[in-house]
Amino acid sequence: MTNTIFESMSAAPPDHPQLASPATATDAGLTPDVTGFYDATTGSMQYVVADPLTRRCAVIDPVLDFDPRSGSTRTTSADRLLKHIEAHGLTLKWILDTHPHADHFSAAGYLKDMTGASTGIGERVVEVQRLWKAIYNLPDSIPVDGSQWGRLFADGERFTVGEMEASVLLSPGHTLCSVTYIMGNAAFVHDTLFMLDSGTARADFPGGDARQLWRTIQRILQLPSDTRLFSGHDYRPNGRRASGESTIAAQRAHNLHLKNCDESRFVKLRTERDRTLPMPALMLSALQVNLAGGRLPAPENDGRRYLKIPLNAFPQASWG
Repeated sequence: MTNTIFESMSAAPPDHPQLASPATATDAGLTPDVTGFYDATTGSMQYVVADPLTRRCAVIDPVLDFDPRSGSTRTTSADRLLKHIEAHGLTLKWILDTHPHADHFSAAGYLKDMTGASTGIGERVVEVQRLWKAIYNLPDSIPVDGSQWGRLFADGERFTVGEMEASVLLSPGHTLCSVTYIMGNAAFVHDTLFMLDSGTARADFPGGDARQLWRTIQRILQLPSDTRLFSGHDYRPNGRRASGESTIAAQRAHNLHLKNCDESRFVKLRTERDRTLPMPALMLSALQVNLAGGRLPAPENDGRRYLKIPLNAFPQASWG
């Protein structure tokens, strides 16, 4: 089993995220090979998850690098994933987003073009697309039906990575459409539970809800206590080494935002904390790309692509 974190070299940023019956782990005895890749520029974790029997794999939440100062993109982070997959004799079958990210561009489109692997996201992404289409005032020609992905997953839906069965757990709170992917004894929770000393994700984006986040977290915590949890961010409090892995048992006992907490206390804590957080620097740029499945806007008549920024759409947001 691999369980390695590879870090990028840039400096990490400061900290700035009624459901159905509880999920159970899928093929809980199976231990997938998990390799994490840490992008220090955005504090993001990307994962390659492999079936140890067939060597088929999935990529979860890949990053397309973007420099807002120059407006340039590059594929360095995504290419590291491809090199790892090739070096370890893996075959990429799935490119999975847990939700449309507000703090980095998704590389799902690029990886799809490079490998032909299937793409997937939670089915409620169409609600988020409709919400942000109005904010961006996008033309009717831009689809809001989720067709930018190959598969839209419903809560409880199952699929396979090689011979390894995976399941999908609807996980709203951070966004309307967030999902958790459960593969063997591993669950990929992205912006719900962070590392123990970082607590939980913010819930103040359009469509977010702190109460829903609490209920999502309670549902996740009903997984077996030894389930390995893989978070999608690590903001490295006190500059410690990047890490994305914890367990259900550790989260129950030691998560900074969950200790001695009930629903009302959590909602108060999360809401008050969110009021102090600045909007993610890339949010208005990233969402129009990520809601298109990681595709950059189409070239205009001069051959260039342009991002559209809605001015004063969030005047109440903290300036940091």
